[in-house]
Amino acid sequence: MAQTPASIGQTASAYTYVDLADLASAAPINIHGAIRSAKQIQAEQAPGLAAGHARFLVEVDIISLIRAVGPMAPRVQYLVDLPLTEAGRAPKLKRKQPVLLFAHPVAGARAGTFSTNNIRLAAPDAQLNWDPATESLLRSILAELVAPESPPAITGIANGFHVAGTLPGEGETQLFLDTATGEPVSLTILTAADGSRRWSAAFGEVVDATKAVPERGTLSWYRLACGLPRQLPMGKLAGTAPDDRRKAAIDYALVLRDVGPCNRTRKAPPAI
Repeated sequence: MAQTPASIGQTASAYTYVDLADLASAAPINIHGAIRSAKQIQAEQAPGLAAGHARFLVEVDIISLIRAVGPMAPRVQYLVDLPLTEAGRAPKLKRKQPVLLFAHPVAGARAGTFSTNNIRLAAPDAQLNWDPATESLLRSILAELVAPESPPAITGIANGFHVAGTLPGEGETQLFLDTATGEPVSLTILTAADGSRRWSAAFGEVVDATKAVPERGTLSWYRLACGLPRQLPMGKLAGTAPDDRRKAAIDYALVLRDVGPCNRTRKAPPAI
């Protein structure tokens, strides 16, 4: 597949498109900042700290507010858990070190208010090293994420079927997907009489089998690669003949092959 600007940026960033899309989808606040101070917290005072990690209370000066849910103070603080070095020591967080933060606001003292200088990271380690390529890739992801017709997260297969065509060898599989928002997403796989196959994904009510396959390094691709189950659940094809179920599974395997893996190099943040 041809590379998009986002996928080109991906090759220059230390993080994959999936890594950043995971965090951007989970965090309403994205900050480019510079570390002002970092104080390590003793393990006995850090509940829930994973083995092989150190916890820090970090103060950061905001360089640019990439995304926010409201006004922010020019300086924020938060807790972050980072892996120990190979020597088993806490990592060094240097003053003015540039970082990229993915966070949620922290509730204020009064109901309905939020602190403007305290944030909670979307994941214990959602402080990434900042560089121009990573910020550029993040901004391209956010542009799609906040668009009016942004593709929703896929949570599974709702139902589907396979039907034979009018000519021997022809066939069509349609699969309807469950999404986090309830918005419709479907897959259509067409098999020609000569055995060639093509497929398309429809994000919306209109099913158009002529649409191009989502390109890698786009939000539509990310939703498919990281949301589709690795095998077609045959129970979702209720009422379909066994041979048609088998053909639907073969068609679904084609989609998974073309979409490729969800190249996640870090654990996805928990859903809030």
